[in-house]
Amino acid sequence: MERYLQILTISLEAVFVNRLRSMLTALGIIFGVAAVIAMMAIGNGARQEILEQIKLVGVNNIIILPVKSSEDEADKQEEEGKTLKKKYSPGLTLKDAENILAAIPTVERISPEAVYSTLALRNGKKVSVKLTGVTVDFFSMFNQELKKGSMFNKLQEQQGEPVCIIGPEVALRLFPKEDPVGKRLKCGTVWLKVIGVIEGTQVDEKAEQMGISDYNLTVFSPLKTLLLRYKDRSLVNAASMRSGQVFYMGNSSVWIQNEGSGGGGNQLDKIVVQVKQSSMLSSTAKLINRILNRRHQGVEDFEIKIPELLLKQEQKTKDIFNIVLGAIAGISLIVGGIGIMNIMLASVMERIREIGVRRATGATKRDIVFQFLSEATFISISGGFLGVMLGVIMAKAITVSTGIQTIISLWSIIISFGVAASVGIVFGWLPARKAAEQDPVESLRHD
Repeated sequence: MERYLQILTISLEAVFVNRLRSMLTALGIIFGVAAVIAMMAIGNGARQEILEQIKLVGVNNIIILPVKSSEDEADKQEEEGKTLKKKYSPGLTLKDAENILAAIPTVERISPEAVYSTLALRNGKKVSVKLTGVTVDFFSMFNQELKKGSMFNKLQEQQGEPVCIIGPEVALRLFPKEDPVGKRLKCGTVWLKVIGVIEGTQVDEKAEQMGISDYNLTVFSPLKTLLLRYKDRSLVNAASMRSGQVFYMGNSSVWIQNEGSGGGGNQLDKIVVQVKQSSMLSSTAKLINRILNRRHQGVEDFEIKIPELLLKQEQKTKDIFNIVLGAIAGISLIVGGIGIMNIMLASVMERIREIGVRRATGATKRDIVFQFLSEATFISISGGFLGVMLGVIMAKAITVSTGIQTIISLWSIIISFGVAASVGIVFGWLPARKAAEQDPVESLRHD
């Protein structure tokens, strides 16, 4: 052991004597390791972002949204004096949701929603909110957990009782110093009793494009409460509602405005269908499309989205991109290893006399191999350490400068560092063997 420690000391001295050359030799390893860690951090961040979005949009969910149809185009052309045959569609209604649930066996749960913008008032404080009519299944489908209070019960849903569950921002603004559960707030002209407060989540622009809303400033009430005590758009004159205009409740000046994308006579702003298994998403979406086409008289006034499949496809694309970048980073490590081999081969030619002296003073071929292999391994391990630090800095810099989420995993550090050490051993072996094969007599004659 003492013999090998002495040889190791000689190897380290040789590396430090030629510090500049050793650092330049290690550059390929440094940048290769840093690139691997940074790329894997980006990949892990992208994967985590997708998982969070899937959790937000719900597992195995299909979202049905109302859209402007050819009927709106027909009205426009009719106003311009043109004649275009129109088909009647009742729009997106509660009957659609009930029909889908009854007709398709792969559907596990369904959540119809109606959304209005209004003001919530409490003790002189007011805040603009989204008043959303939902069923109790909504909260489990979208992973919205209660911070305090309770969910709607069946009686409250069936009878349309004036109760609500509020978002955390509504609770903070209207009930800053008191527990909102059991208190009342006024939405429009109706007093609603608060029975719960949700945890709430932040929603990004991508999730909003998939039909997911920010629920922090939302007041949830049973869907029948909204349809019975506020306004049922399916009963309103189509001409007055087609533009999604503001309408008033009774003699009050407090307004309720259609928030949905459909406008017109759409009773609902969204229907969310939860399928039993992911493999059934596409086939269920096709059945839903047929049912709605039949119920809407062939009018394409709805849009069907499958967020989970879209997100998984996006993840697959990102994974392929990260694999390509990781492969490029891996090539950098190989190039760095080749650089170590070339420099070490050149070092052998420069140090032939040194090798001869060591052999003449009792060093064996194994000692020479160990010495040069130690030098190559030390350079690659040092480059690995520096590469790890540079990779962590690069990952943090990417997050700060671009906003892209990066997650540095322990495995990425272990793998990249392990590869760096292996590169030193593998590519240092040939120069070490070449040094050991030198003839001691010829080496001593070398100037």
